[in-house]
Amino acid sequence: MDSPVRSAVTAEDVARLAGVSQSAVSRAFTPGASVSARMRQRVHDAAVRLGYQPNAHARSLTTGRSRIVGLVLSSLDNLLYPAVTERLALRLQQDGYHLLMFVSEQRDSDDLVRQILQYRVDGIVLGATTLSSGLARSCAQARIPVVLFNRVMASSGVVSSVRSDNVGGAAEIARFLVAGGHRRIAYIAGREDSSTNLERERGFAEGLAAFGQQMQARAVGNYDAATAREAALALFGRARGRPDAVFVAGDLMALSVMDTLRHELGLRVPEDVSVVGFDGVPQAAWPSYQLTTFEQPVEPMVDAAVRLLQGSLAGDAPTAVDDVIVPGRLIQRASARAPLTEGRTP
Repeated sequence: MDSPVRSAVTAEDVARLAGVSQSAVSRAFTPGASVSARMRQRVHDAAVRLGYQPNAHARSLTTGRSRIVGLVLSSLDNLLYPAVTERLALRLQQDGYHLLMFVSEQRDSDDLVRQILQYRVDGIVLGATTLSSGLARSCAQARIPVVLFNRVMASSGVVSSVRSDNVGGAAEIARFLVAGGHRRIAYIAGREDSSTNLERERGFAEGLAAFGQQMQARAVGNYDAATAREAALALFGRARGRPDAVFVAGDLMALSVMDTLRHELGLRVPEDVSVVGFDGVPQAAWPSYQLTTFEQPVEPMVDAAVRLLQGSLAGDAPTAVDDVIVPGRLIQRASARAPLTEGRTP
């Protein structure tokens, strides 16, 4: 004889066993909801006893919130983004949200964002990709907050953004290299049309100009290790007039440049060439590199992005657009000559 099929345990069953209302069960399983620790434990004990698991999808249909935030990255090659992804996921989980990650190699992320919206995400963090102002406005009208991470839109007032001080950091690198006695200073750019690279290059040029200098040479690395290698070979392949320092617009590229200088061109770092990067990724501190770099403050940047998202989610109307710039710091290591006189600018 076939055994009867056991019906699924419901929230009403848990409420009955725990001796509470059904709304109390719902609050006990809703992160951040108002419920006492004693009540929450009582509900959870009853749920374990009955084998009850709350249905997140059903809850989202009731509340109109999926508690999912979409993260869009152009790639995971950039050594900064694994740290960003981990910190963002942990930070969101503290508030009962979860991360849904998408990777797009397209320069225009509009199509991918349209796909993300089909998942009924509560918000979108857009890292290292571009978003048209038209789609940004569409997201705002749909009350889906979008925060650009490590990027800013050309047209301000459309979508909020969080980034480190690219201009100020690059200017500080320029001062540091000039103070180290360098006079033939080169620059290896990231992706030329990205706001990140445009800001870093502008800050570096302005920083050099403040001391009567300019870039001796320039190449493009596209935030890619192989392309950065080619840029290093082009800049340093000939001994005559070779730069004595190079600012590389991203740490991944800077590590590739250091390997190329040492192992392919036989140059000493920093005795022959000083190398400075930008990002502050963990690999920059490895003993083989000891890369001097401007560190992007990942934790404060992620926290600022989450605050912007939650600020929009908390209200019925879209909040004002914010442009948050988080200060970073220059970390001096062995890949670049120290200033000729410590603490003294030229």
